Amino acid sequence: MSDFGGMEELLQDFLIEAGDLLSGVDNKLVDLERFPDDRNLLNEIFRGFHTIKGGAGFLNATELVTLCHLTENLFDKLRNGELAVTSEMMDVILEATGSVREMFNHLEHGSQPPAADPGLITALRVAIAGEAIPPVTPKASAQSTPFTAGSGAGGKGAGGESAAGAHEPDWNLLYSAVAVVPAARVAEPMVIEPAAPIDDPDEVITRAVGRRTADRPGAAAAAPTGRREGERQRDNSIRVDTARLDQVLNLSGEIGLTKNRLNALRSDILSGRNDTETLHALDLAVSQLDLLVSDLQNAVMKTRMQPIGRLFQKYPRIARDLARNLGKDVELVLAGEETEIDKTMIEDLADPIIHLIRNAVDHGVENEQERRASGKPEKSALRLEARQEGDHIVILVADDGRGMSAEKLRAKALQKGLITDEEANTMDERQSFNLIFLPGFSLAAQVSDVSGRGVGMDVVRTNIQKLNGSIEIRSTQGKGTTFVISLPLTLAILPVLLVRLGDQPFAVPLSMVREILPIDAKEVQEVGGRATMVVRGEVLPILPLANLLGWDQERVPEYGVLMQTADLSFILAIDSFAGREDAVIKSLDDFRPKGVAGVTTLSNGQIVLILDMKEVLGAAGEQRGVARSALMRKPPVPALA
Repeated sequence: MSDFGGMEELLQDFLIEAGDLLSGVDNKLVDLERFPDDRNLLNEIFRGFHTIKGGAGFLNATELVTLCHLTENLFDKLRNGELAVTSEMMDVILEATGSVREMFNHLEHGSQPPAADPGLITALRVAIAGEAIPPVTPKASAQSTPFTAGSGAGGKGAGGESAAGAHEPDWNLLYSAVAVVPAARVAEPMVIEPAAPIDDPDEVITRAVGRRTADRPGAAAAAPTGRREGERQRDNSIRVDTARLDQVLNLSGEIGLTKNRLNALRSDILSGRNDTETLHALDLAVSQLDLLVSDLQNAVMKTRMQPIGRLFQKYPRIARDLARNLGKDVELVLAGEETEIDKTMIEDLADPIIHLIRNAVDHGVENEQERRASGKPEKSALRLEARQEGDHIVILVADDGRGMSAEKLRAKALQKGLITDEEANTMDERQSFNLIFLPGFSLAAQVSDVSGRGVGMDVVRTNIQKLNGSIEIRSTQGKGTTFVISLPLTLAILPVLLVRLGDQPFAVPLSMVREILPIDAKEVQEVGGRATMVVRGEVLPILPLANLLGWDQERVPEYGVLMQTADLSFILAIDSFAGREDAVIKSLDDFRPKGVAGVTTLSNGQIVLILDMKEVLGAAGEQRGVARSALMRKPPVPALA
């Protein structure tokens, strides 16, 4: 039972506001460590603790009030010049903010927080008295705990030992715990296991959207994110600028006026008026309605957009805590914080970015001695940047550390038997870097307390792919590594290509489509018992969509869609195609067949299944097996006639 009877709404408001305030305080503390004499920073941090204390007092959270009061007193002395900022003092202060966050967790669960750790209270009192502060090892902030959404190679990743360990692992061979073999461009094509047959589309559609009469056509629904039972509760609330709501309201009003105009014109036409002036007025009204609906759709989409700075603001503290624990000097630089992203993506992006930052600090950047020997500044620069490019959001995590060697990556993967000689010889640099996604790819003599626990880059890429995004690696040995994450602007609308098997349409994500080409029987070659085509010197397998869906192949496909996933390229053989659509996705929460991401309603009112190509290709965590078995197994799907 809650300890806040009658004050639940007030409690939730406090947690939202105080949580944002505390994240801001964390970032200001990181800045204060670099600029200890900045009086503005000291005043802002003081006010932050004072505000949190006031709200906690109203909720009778006595222990939280006590902790904030002590921290506030310490900052009062700092801003008045009675004390000076030291590294030991910053450790104590950051420990206090971590304890405040833990108390927030208790409040969120409806209970009063317990007292803070007595050692922390003593350290604060000692600091206020101006006495020597005993060493405090900063804990990783609560937000920096690595996520546990899977496992890598038996608990071993590319972690290696920390800088304090007895042996510094070769960064070029182990950037992180990893997961998926990239597709090598080899003469023998990839073999893809067919997915379980999809039910009759009409039956799937009937069962999936049987309640659609209760839905308004075109209502946007968030794309499925792969969330399963047992995952943490998502925050479904959202803050919207009132100006955006005013825009939605104004557009709704204009649409209402246009609807009245159309009703009047309809009555005129039904009464026999079909002169040129009436028809022209009808055409203008329909055009205006089309424009207004498009504007309304864009305005509604903008209400889902949130500044990515709300996600970024917790990372400077994480990077600072980890760097201090490892004895490194790392500065996290944020850029593009004003870039807006679909709110539904923010929670799913939090853990992958944390993991990339932790790996960069732990393994990407060198310690101070190595950097001096390499002629680099002792302070390492880690950059987290976001920007919008067209209809995509691009996020960069870049370090100026050791970089990676494609040659050494291939050699180590070959040594461990994770790739074949043929694959190693045909891999380009991009594919070699992708070897860090391979489970079991590690030189770590022992696991560090930061990484190497089997939760690695496989989970990072899986989470990114769930958002219909991609991740790319760019690295120069001795200069650093950059991870480039590309995401769609929104999950509610998905550009798709409509393809047909006979008269049955299906939708495939347009982001995977490179081009459409005719399938000429004269150009089809059999390699290893498989039908292939050579496209600009690249040997690609031809995969009939009918076979992948478990359908009988009634005729030889006439067209191919050249598609590319993160790991492989192939030609999807189809009967015909029907153009491009911006699909408003309706998720299938109660009934979701394997290989179906959702359904959408086309402009002509027809309901179409949206295929999840990764599932159709049997890529749910098994792409590595698919890639390797391409060179070893007989294909289960017959070649084209």
